[in-house]
Amino acid sequence: MDRYVIENLFGIKGLSIAWYGVIIASGLMLGLVLAIIRARKRGWSSDLVLDFILLAVPLAIIGARAYYVAFEWDFYAANPSKIIAINQGGLAIYGAVIGGFLAAFLFSRFTKFSFLKLIDLVIPSLILGQAIGRWGNFVNQEAFGALITNANLQFFPVAVYIQSLGEWHQATFFYESFWNVILLIVTLLISKKGVKDGTLLATYFIGYGTGRAIIEGLRTDSLYLFGNIRVSQVLSAALVLVGIALLILIRKNVIKAKPYEGKYLVAPPPEKTEE
Repeated sequence: MDRYVIENLFGIKGLSIAWYGVIIASGLMLGLVLAIIRARKRGWSSDLVLDFILLAVPLAIIGARAYYVAFEWDFYAANPSKIIAINQGGLAIYGAVIGGFLAAFLFSRFTKFSFLKLIDLVIPSLILGQAIGRWGNFVNQEAFGALITNANLQFFPVAVYIQSLGEWHQATFFYESFWNVILLIVTLLISKKGVKDGTLLATYFIGYGTGRAIIEGLRTDSLYLFGNIRVSQVLSAALVLVGIALLILIRKNVIKAKPYEGKYLVAPPPEKTEE
């Protein structure tokens, strides 16, 4: 399919709306709706989510770009004008996650809203956004895996046909999207059990880290630290370890969230009295 929804918008050459952008925006909007619904169920104002997203989105974009540029520095050092050319591709999900966590930290410091409560509120939205966003890779024909020569396996979702190469490759973008859907369901089910704050964060670290470490090993476009060591696999392994440690500390009450009674707390409705 064409990677653009609209090309040369208003007749301006180069001003186009890409499917990738539409898909990312759709994931953002659905994640926003999910977070607002979950916030209201917890007695918090929807302004909590809206205020946070205003900070999180720009920092996530900056983080995604900075992460990619950092590990492709040889190219960008020689082409500094392309560093901000995000319309030409080059956004890394781990960088976006780091930017989002930085936003959560800053937001919590300035609003006195618990960091763990905030993170657990938005974790399902993050996972949903990642699951949807991976389909942008399908449109762009990227983030695929090894060549599949067995004709019996040349079908979606096992494989995806890459037009520029004229070959079938592992549909690793779909593998990760499907894994994220499973992780989303798990986190939503866990959240209904009234678990301690930070549990969803630990679950995300362990679940996403495990899946990404495996799937990243199948991809052909990974960023590398040095030699054959993939950056995302190293970070994924670190996430799993941090998630396990965090889960243990939360269960032992070593780490726990502080109560919140600020402006984002919605006052409970008055009790009805019998006439």
